[in-house]
Amino acid sequence: MLSLLNQYSRGRYAWFLLFLSTAIFELTALYFQYGLGLAPCTLCIYQRCAIYGIMFGSLVGLLAPSKLIFRLTGIFIWLVSAIKGFNLATFHAHLQFEPNLTDTCAINVQFPSWLPLNKWLPSMFNAYGSCSEKIWSFLTIEMSQWMIIIFSGYLLVGLVILFSQFFSTKKRSIWSN
Repeated sequence: MLSLLNQYSRGRYAWFLLFLSTAIFELTALYFQYGLGLAPCTLCIYQRCAIYGIMFGSLVGLLAPSKLIFRLTGIFIWLVSAIKGFNLATFHAHLQFEPNLTDTCAINVQFPSWLPLNKWLPSMFNAYGSCSEKIWSFLTIEMSQWMIIIFSGYLLVGLVILFSQFFSTKKRSIWSN
């Protein structure tokens, strides 16, 4: 099975599916923001950026999936973004369900000076909601908890794909020596 996953990771289709899943999540976030009128908080914006990181990793993999350096770079970006997103979502859920008096989230997003996304695209990257407010749930699971599940899925799949890179894609026949 791992050699089959390695084989899939060498093609563009798997990387496109990763890209498509992140694009769907980003469009969903924009629908929540503009369609449902839910105000994103700073942690929501940072999690959105982590999804964009996974999307960027998928684009790196899409460039040349047959070359190991592109696959490994894409997987590395994917995993780092998934870990960061998981940590942000976990902290977000912590603020909503078991906050301490010392736990806070910033009022305004803080991006590096070389990448001021909130100035370039303020409609997408400015936060005006509260991190501790529970504004949406589905199947009794809050949005921050769904994001933990989503980032866990990305992390698990990314680790399996990374591990599969160590297995040969050559098919062996029972008749060959």
